[in-house]
Amino acid sequence: MKPQVTRFARAAKPQLARLPRPKTVRTWQYTAGAATAGLALAATVATAAGPWDSSGQRTAERDRAAALERTGGTDHGGDSGTTDAAPHPAPSAASVLVGLGGGGNSVKSAPTGQALSGVLGPLLGNSALGARHTAAVVDVATGKRLYGAGAGAGLTPASTTKIATAVAASSALGADHRLTTRAALEPDTKELVLVGGGDPTLTARPDADGWASLRELAADTAAALEKRGIRAVTLSYDKTLYAGPEIHPIGVNDNLAPVTALMTDEGRTDDTASGPAPRVSDPATEATRTFAKLLAAHGIKTTSPGPSKATGRADTLAEVSSPPLSALVERMLTNSDNDIAEALARQTAIADRQRADFEGGGKAIRAQLKKLRLPLSGADFHDGSGLDRADRLTADLLTSLLVKAGDPARPELRAVLTGLPVAGFTGTLTSRYADGAAGVVRAKTGTLTGVNTLAGTVVDQDGRLLAFAFLASDTTDPGAAQSALDRTATALAACGCG
Repeated sequence: MKPQVTRFARAAKPQLARLPRPKTVRTWQYTAGAATAGLALAATVATAAGPWDSSGQRTAERDRAAALERTGGTDHGGDSGTTDAAPHPAPSAASVLVGLGGGGNSVKSAPTGQALSGVLGPLLGNSALGARHTAAVVDVATGKRLYGAGAGAGLTPASTTKIATAVAASSALGADHRLTTRAALEPDTKELVLVGGGDPTLTARPDADGWASLRELAADTAAALEKRGIRAVTLSYDKTLYAGPEIHPIGVNDNLAPVTALMTDEGRTDDTASGPAPRVSDPATEATRTFAKLLAAHGIKTTSPGPSKATGRADTLAEVSSPPLSALVERMLTNSDNDIAEALARQTAIADRQRADFEGGGKAIRAQLKKLRLPLSGADFHDGSGLDRADRLTADLLTSLLVKAGDPARPELRAVLTGLPVAGFTGTLTSRYADGAAGVVRAKTGTLTGVNTLAGTVVDQDGRLLAFAFLASDTTDPGAAQSALDRTATALAACGCG
């Protein structure tokens, strides 16, 4: 039986409407020729497409999926409720799920371990990768490990930890789960409580661009108060959804705001949306002060805000919700967003009935991955972002996570693949692979002092989708180590080792 080949639609105006979902989840099958054409087209349209949209996926990818007349990799088998005004859960580029049909007549056999060892061994032996490094390469279609070097040894993973966080949160909560911030009025005291739902992407900026807007919440709240004849309230905030210390063990750091259930714009003090930035020391108070100013603009007077806890009798006047979890996962992975990562770890803890703090998040991530029967020997989780140097992951676990995300029976995990930065184009890989596998490698980076890691997917020259993980510790030159990892991933993409 010939493998199915996706037909390209004519280059008419691609529709931007929400993509239809299939009644059943189907395995994607492509020929090697289609893979090559798809990669070339993906690189071409991505180059010409302009800036990224807020979902963390290039608009060109969404347009292309519409042109291909099929749903993308983040089809969840259910209605996400996303409107055209909100970020769409982004369909994958053709290269994400190439080869998942496996074993088609036109797809060659998987690379052999001996061949991969000959290609990767010398590159991984580069002294720039330090005294300790591990690696694994797995065929995503079959789950078979093709290459391993210390694959079961736990090393500090840095931000590749976010792959584990993404899989755990998506499995525990579902791809369509949303984080809701609400304004609640206590009927007896007329106290107005801003209740945090743990959404770090809640924004107070004029252009919400599809994310939950504090301005919208204030306008709706003011309108509800006016209907009740209320023009002045005692204002407070509720951040009790999360527990434990708000400051990460690394201390105050521009890479992460205090972790709290209520904040706007990740507590940033500038107009950035990603990367390191100075943060406010008390995000919940600052968010509520901003809320008070927005209410005042609608004629509602408030007191100076303080902490509180909404009771079960409180009436919800208005609420705003984040985009679907799939969009949060994609933004987290594409931008290596530590604030979203720690929020998702705590949300996973809540779903797993653990204490919603750093320790509880780590326990919940492990518990969810255990339910998925993933190899956890050598792994240790202390946070969701990978900023904690006590975290340990193995190359075996990282590749297994990626294989699980590509499982056709697990569509709720698909954003773990589609959110991976695209070499030479997006997120933390934007400025990398200029002379290598741009548009072909999709991978999560990880960098701490003395630690360089890379884990993701690549389509080799024979049309096979491979998952890989490379971890290096005790590196002394981060730039040289990064280049060595990039060259290794590039060699894997260029390999016709079947």
